[in-house]
Amino acid sequence: MNAPLRIEASALAVLWQLSARAREAPSEQTLGFVVVNETLSLVPYRQAAWWRAPAPVPGAVAAVSGLPQSDPGAPYVQWLGEVCRALDRRTHAAAADGGQGAGEVPGNAGQSSAPAHSADPASPAGPQAFTADSLPGTLAAEWEAWWPPYALWVPLFDRLGRSFGGVVFAREQPWTPVDEALLAELARVWSHALAAFSPRASWSARARLALRVGKYRRRVLIAAACALVAPVPLTVLAPAEVTPKDPFVVRAPLDGVIDRLFAQPNQRVAAGTPLFALDSTALASRYAVANKNYATAQEEYRQTAQLAVTDDKDRLDMALRKGKLDQSAVELDYTARELARVRVNAPRAGVAVFSDPNDWNGKAVSIGEKVMLLADPAHVELTAYVPVADNVDVVPGASVTLYPKSSPFASYDARIDTVAYRAEPTPDGVVAYRVKATFTGRVKPPLGVMGTARIHGRWVPLAYYLLRRPLASARQWLGW
Repeated sequence: MNAPLRIEASALAVLWQLSARAREAPSEQTLGFVVVNETLSLVPYRQAAWWRAPAPVPGAVAAVSGLPQSDPGAPYVQWLGEVCRALDRRTHAAAADGGQGAGEVPGNAGQSSAPAHSADPASPAGPQAFTADSLPGTLAAEWEAWWPPYALWVPLFDRLGRSFGGVVFAREQPWTPVDEALLAELARVWSHALAAFSPRASWSARARLALRVGKYRRRVLIAAACALVAPVPLTVLAPAEVTPKDPFVVRAPLDGVIDRLFAQPNQRVAAGTPLFALDSTALASRYAVANKNYATAQEEYRQTAQLAVTDDKDRLDMALRKGKLDQSAVELDYTARELARVRVNAPRAGVAVFSDPNDWNGKAVSIGEKVMLLADPAHVELTAYVPVADNVDVVPGASVTLYPKSSPFASYDARIDTVAYRAEPTPDGVVAYRVKATFTGRVKPPLGVMGTARIHGRWVPLAYYLLRRPLASARQWLGW
């Protein structure tokens, strides 16, 4: 176990002042100047530079000690940028390996690494001391022309793992654990200050950070793979309505015009209660004519029968008058029965189900045309309309749950009885399959309730549940 570091009070006071200066910086350029120049009051060095991370702009040297602004075309700045890019790649590679090498640049020969307590626990890697032997040959060859023998790389990461680049220091003396510990603490402050100037990370950027190389990404991918193969019930939502089961259809008994409706929509009626009546003006006239014809035929037959007693010719005419009398009697009886059917009564008790009475008053109807239904409120069923695009092989026996629009906290369970083999247009213009289901619970919803039905299908992997519609659309578009 490493012994605790001894840091003088004066160094802590300077650290506090530099932290305050970093947090009070009004801009990113001012913060960069504070980082590369004023840190000299805490840790001695000859040169320092801040290299900005490659996002959202390409990685570049943003600040150099002793200069008010860095020149990207200067040979020293170009060489410094290549060095920082190599160090940044090695930092991310070390973090991907589970933290191995967090305190030492791979390939460092002869230079001692920082102790474990000097590494930044909140970042993928802490300060890393290195020499010319740690760099590629092309960069190491120019080391002596620009830098003293010993250098230190301080990567900058926020708490989400976003990289803000890093700060590099160079001097003639080796770096001590105290120097690395102080700069590691300053690196946290610098990262926090830089996060205030950086734009808010998008969802895609956060996803990339969550899936960065390392054990964390492997765990996320394994968890996602397990979730995609987890079985879930394949369900579909469909508009539904509570309809009467086995209702009695009240039809027009003959051709005519509806004169009056005695029942109101959703009104409970008893057996024999008048429901509606047709206009009887034409039938009453026909009945009056038939009655007059019958009386005339009856009188003619009586007179012919009296004359037939004495005259053979009248005896032959009596048979003709008898046939005419019988025909008039039939017409009168038929007209009377038709006139009696003008008023329609309820054949059984129930609830009158029909639309607005104003839509029926004065409307011409033909014989057999449906006018209303008589439904039993205690004998209801669920009717759902499954769109063709959402069909999930719904079969009889599958479970259904109705969620009424009028009662957001209520639900009713049902079981499918029949599924139409052919899709038909609904009143909304959607081609759908009609599904009939019987409620299985004790409590049944009121007649006419509308809502959304969730139809439960077979169990499928979550990946199939999510990709079913996109794959079906792609197949139709590509013609597989």
